[in-house]
Amino acid sequence: MVLRERLITANEFWDIAQLPENAEKRLELIDGVIVEMAPSSQTNTVIAARIIYFLNAFVIPNDLGYVSGPDGGYTVTEKNAYQPDVGFISKARHAELQGVAFPIAPDLAVEVISPSESSNDVLKKVRRYLEAGTKIILTVYSQDKSVYVWKAAEDGSVNAQPLDENDTFDGGDVLPGFTLKVSDIFPK
Repeated sequence: MVLRERLITANEFWDIAQLPENAEKRLELIDGVIVEMAPSSQTNTVIAARIIYFLNAFVIPNDLGYVSGPDGGYTVTEKNAYQPDVGFISKARHAELQGVAFPIAPDLAVEVISPSESSNDVLKKVRRYLEAGTKIILTVYSQDKSVYVWKAAEDGSVNAQPLDENDTFDGGDVLPGFTLKVSDIFPK
């Protein structure tokens, strides 16, 4: 007989993630289970840093909100807490910085996808972000230098727009006026 430990909540997760023995770990809560994320590759971390740079260059002067890095946590649902490689949350949705993790999902999440991540797991995460109120999710694939822009449609379905190095991402309603050439996020 297999006994399963009880599932934990996002609030319990953030307390556990802050313990000294977890200080060097990148953890996420997926369906009530704590999962240790693999370290990012050099390429993936540089891609995330480049996206953070471009977002901050737009967000900070316009006083729109906050851009977080890969250690910034968001409570997405009661049983899911993620640390996207890049996150943006508007001041309209979260006015002050206080506490460990953002208590709600980001407006924009960027996940730089590792080759070990399954497309099914990526899609599950995208759906959870959208269900929790995230307006745009970018999944970035360094190997083929492509980006998928995920949004919820009015009928509740999920739309994915593929972009390649010749395309430009548009911030839409989340970041009106923000554009980013896909080629600019990938190291030469």
